[in-house]
Amino acid sequence: MACGPEPDPPASAAALPTIGTSGHKDSLKPAKQLFGAERAGSQSTPAPFGTYAKGCVAGAARLAETGPTWQVMRLSRNRNWGHPETIDFIEDLSRVAARQPGWNGLYVGDLSQPRGGPMLTGHASHQIGLDADIWLRPADNLSLTAGQRENISSISLRRNQGAYVNDNWTPQHAEILKAAASDPRVARIFIFPGAKVQLCNTATGDRSWLRKIRPWYGHHYHFHVRLACPSGTEGCIDQTPPPPGDGCADAQAWVNNILNPPPPDPDAKPRKPRTEIRLADLPAQCATVLQSR
Repeated sequence: MACGPEPDPPASAAALPTIGTSGHKDSLKPAKQLFGAERAGSQSTPAPFGTYAKGCVAGAARLAETGPTWQVMRLSRNRNWGHPETIDFIEDLSRVAARQPGWNGLYVGDLSQPRGGPMLTGHASHQIGLDADIWLRPADNLSLTAGQRENISSISLRRNQGAYVNDNWTPQHAEILKAAASDPRVARIFIFPGAKVQLCNTATGDRSWLRKIRPWYGHHYHFHVRLACPSGTEGCIDQTPPPPGDGCADAQAWVNNILNPPPPDPDAKPRKPRTEIRLADLPAQCATVLQSR
């Protein structure tokens, strides 16, 4: 399952200089075609460049297709690449999941392409090696063949268009989400509004981790983890931090709007169509990432 257009609010730092429309033979080509054609990471020091929805990643590491507590799904996509910190996070979280009843670990969806950048299909973000989709289907069988991983589907946890969780929701889902959100490397987690409200209604003790759980469209077959820029990565632009507080009132407002949709705003301006990202639009460092062998 592919994510919808994940939010990428204004960043906390100025944009990086771009490749521009001159000085590179492929400047005007769609960046997704160039980055989508790469089959392996660049031979360079790991570094994310740009924003989650407009950037690339140097020196990406490949998450093994099968590990002791995880399996990568949809292997044909070759999207099991990320900054080494992302790979470490997934391995750590999978060990937490493996301790949950009925789970042997995690089924891992899309991370990034080998050199990041825009994807041919499916995502607006996942471009700098710091995003990861984790399936909500309990990983009870870690011996799936490559063919099975192409055809098996995750499970939906939503009811009433995402206003509530359904009978597939378990305390184990809550524990895995809490563990992910409690990790200091994580900036935010996207999941459907009803799941956030469910977590708000059942969380006890320290509730600070709830701040990182953000309601967003879709995300009922998987949850999307977004890591913060690793320390010392000057070319990486963090997303603006979530607002203070646990975010539960905001999630409840999402649910209320699902159950009782407000009337259309007669003054709302039509959304501008998404423009295709050219290589020229990406940070200047991405030209080197693309060319490195």
